[in-house]
Amino acid sequence: MIKKHTCQNGVRIVLEEIPTVRSVAIGIWVGTGSSDENEKNNGISHFLEHMYFKGTETRNAREIAESFDSIGGQVNAFTSKEYTCYYAKVLDNHAPFALEILADMFFNSTFDSEELNKEKNVVLEEIKMYEDTPDDIIHDLLSNAVYKNHPLGYPILGTEASLQSFTSELLKEYVHNMYVPENIVISIAGNVKESFIKEIERYFGSFERGNKPQTNTKPIFQANDAVKQKEIEQAHLCIGFEGLPIGHDDVYDLIVMNNIFGGSMSSRLFQEVREEKGLAYSVFSYHSSFKDSGLVTIYGGTGSNQMNELYETIQNTLEVLKDNGITKKELVNSKEQLKGNLMLSLESTNSRMSRNGKNELILGKHRTLDQIIEEIDKVTIDSVSAITNGIFTDKYSVALISPDNRLPDRMN
Repeated sequence: MIKKHTCQNGVRIVLEEIPTVRSVAIGIWVGTGSSDENEKNNGISHFLEHMYFKGTETRNAREIAESFDSIGGQVNAFTSKEYTCYYAKVLDNHAPFALEILADMFFNSTFDSEELNKEKNVVLEEIKMYEDTPDDIIHDLLSNAVYKNHPLGYPILGTEASLQSFTSELLKEYVHNMYVPENIVISIAGNVKESFIKEIERYFGSFERGNKPQTNTKPIFQANDAVKQKEIEQAHLCIGFEGLPIGHDDVYDLIVMNNIFGGSMSSRLFQEVREEKGLAYSVFSYHSSFKDSGLVTIYGGTGSNQMNELYETIQNTLEVLKDNGITKKELVNSKEQLKGNLMLSLESTNSRMSRNGKNELILGKHRTLDQIIEEIDKVTIDSVSAITNGIFTDKYSVALISPDNRLPDRMN
């Protein structure tokens, strides 16, 4: 049972008590990410995530790390396109201490200039590392092709140029404007009583900052090609189709369909590309949902001399799926796999904390496990066929990183 509480300043708290475990996961969810940035400050959300660990008025970076190590806990953070999360997982008896440290980081970080300059170099190395991983960066290249100048297409890490412009004053201004109470959710899951909400409210229930962030313009899906030449052994291909936003009525039809098409080892894409033709080691598809948009991505990596065959195989597999639909066996197997994955994921306090925090921040509502299973069970062969033909149209974007800088023949 999830307990919800809204503080007088607008901060929302969601707590799920799980008395059968000995851990507690605490997450501070902030509704801002790279999609809230502009060309000049691109990467600031991710950079802030780093700087919150670099020292407060009473603790330096080492002392923050040692605080969690001393209680056998874990602390980390991540930034996405639409939100940032700072979280910790500790033994249940250390939950108050972990909350105090997270609150100290959240409210008292100094953004010291010396630490800031050191962290710029750290993030620059992170960008370089990402650039050296083409099977990762290809997905950013696709996002940029799909969303072009909309911030949803910006890289989460930012660029070297934008990184160099960050100052303590700029970070504090961004926090003041974006880390506002109405934009924050505190999510807790684990062996913790409902009374812990009062402890959270003591730290987060009365602070005030700038006005609630304005809503961004709605992103428009575009069909574009993006090609990048790189001296690598393998070519990497992404094909992107317009998907569904978070909370869409048909999202479970899409999830079931994607699982059948390219979401698992038994999927058609994996079986056709890897098992039957041996064209790729890694090939898959996935769906990304955002507030006002969605993206279905198909990825495959192969030798540049086999790129035409890989592309044709993907397209042929799509055409067969659109023309003939799915089988009853595929439908049943996909549903059971999804339900199994869902239930197994909920055995982790971190997963429950993340699920609840994201649902509250983005949707403002929560579905029970039974309600989700009911939605999955509603999916039919006909509804999968309808979503397949609605998603996989002639309007799509292509991103390619290869040593020869050449798109597959059928796209020229």
